[in-house]
This record gives sequence, C-alpha cells and structure tokens, in this order.
Amino acid sequence: MKKAIFTIAIGNDNPMYKAALESFKHYAQKVEADLIVTDSPRFDIKIENPKYLAHPAWSEKCRIGELLEEYDRVLYLDADMLITPDARNVFDVYSDLETVYMLDEGKETCRKAVLDDVFQALGTLEDWPKHGELLTYYNVGMILISRQCPLFQYACFNELQDVSHKIKYYEQTYFNYLIQKHNIKNECIAPEFNRMDLFGQEGYLESDFIHYANKGYSPSGRRRELQYVADFCKFYQSHLPAGRLSELKQEAWAFFLDKVYKRYKLPNPLLKLICNSFVSKPV
Repeated sequence: MKKAIFTIAIGNDNPMYKAALESFKHYAQKVEADLIVTDSPRFDIKIENPKYLAHPAWSEKCRIGELLEEYDRVLYLDADMLITPDARNVFDVYSDLETVYMLDEGKETCRKAVLDDVFQALGTLEDWPKHGELLTYYNVGMILISRQCPLFQYACFNELQDVSHKIKYYEQTYFNYLIQKHNIKNECIAPEFNRMDLFGQEGYLESDFIHYANKGYSPSGRRRELQYVADFCKFYQSHLPAGRLSELKQEAWAFFLDKVYKRYKLPNPLLKLICNSFVSKPV
C-alpha cells in the first residue's frame, strides 16, 4: 500500500516549519511513507474582503484529492504539528479505507456560529450530529484519508472559492459540510493524534502528534515558534546533531525578535534587552 504524508509549509523562513519537516521526515521513514511538501501556492484562490480571517494557503489542502490519485492513503498534517519520535503508526491504528479520520473539536467547543454561516451559504442540513448541545465539527489540522473515501471527489474548488470570504475557517468548515451532506464515513481520532491546547497543557508532551495552533502552549501567539522549537529540541536531542538543534534555536529567537520589532514602536535594542530579560529562549 502506497502512503504519503502531506503538509503545507509556505514561508521557509519560519523555524517552526523547518523543525516540523524534520519530525515529519523521521516519521515518514518509520511508517514507510513518502513526504510531500507544498512550499508555494498551487491553487489560485482569490479572497477579497473576507468576513473572517482567511488565508489563501488553506486552499492548498485541495491537493489531497490529487495525491489520492497516486497514493492509497494520505495523512495530511498542518506545519505547526510536531510528531514525537515514538509516535504510533497512525495508518495502523486507523485502518478503515472508506473512513476519513480527524479530531472532532466540536466535542470540546461550540461551533454553532461557524456552522450557521455555512448553512446560510450552502443550505441547511438536517440531523447534523451532536454531542449533547454541541455540534460535531472536525479540525482539519490532521486528516487521514484513503482513496476509497470520496470526500475530495465532492470537493469543488469553485464552490470553495465562493464561500472563502463568507465562512470562518473556510476550508475546514466546507469539508465538514461535505462530510455531512454526502454521508461520508467519518470517525473521530484520539486527541493524542491531534493534541490541541483546547485540552489544556497538562500532559500534552505525552501525545503522538502535538498541534501548536493559536498560542501553541505558550503565553502568546508571538511565542509559539519558541515553544515549538524548545519542545522539538528536547524530543529530538538524540536524533539530530547538536549543531542543527542549536541552529533552530537561534533561528526561532531571531524570528520571535523580528515579530516583536514589528509589533512595538520602541527602539530595537531596548526591545531586545526586555526580551532577553523576561522571555525564555529555547534551551
């Protein structure tokens, strides 16, 4: 069976993406999968005056459908995901070829407002599955899908283009809508395969795949690359040369300082002094 791990890493100056690719390479070798990386846009989506934050790179997930023409199974991962060195083989854990596997974040947080927007744009669907009062809503930071699952046969780029400026998390919400509209077999994965900070910080380092979305287990979104690289270096200290780890730490600190310089209108030397005094560097 031919397997691929696919990610989108547009912006090669981001040290978090560089570290993520190292962890993906390690995992791909272990599970005997090809690593496919999109590092430049392939889909010409145009997003004008969006109602919510919307990034053109999100549409690149449509490439999963193309990869399923070549590969039997595809594991998609956001580039802010860290695969820990001893992670289990997700292809073995979730083996049904007709099922798409993702984390149902709707079990943890209310996504009614998000789904109301897509219902307004594409039509209301009756009998949407629930967990009590919470609606099922999958996070697409991790998707495990096989050729037999028809999700991307239904996905229409023109339709995605049309809703991209109308709905929140446009590609994620659109994929959720297609799953329910077409009764596509779906199953929620264990949080350990998409460990998000909505589950809290306690024990997150014990997971297989750690997702550093939003603040990424750090005090602020500006520090998430620092937190990612610090955690990565602890995990991979026996797997990568010390020089490579040191390089990633230095790049993460420089990346953080650059964001601070752009955010605050104080002299850069003063900002650097403050950061050196009050912000922990990756160690």
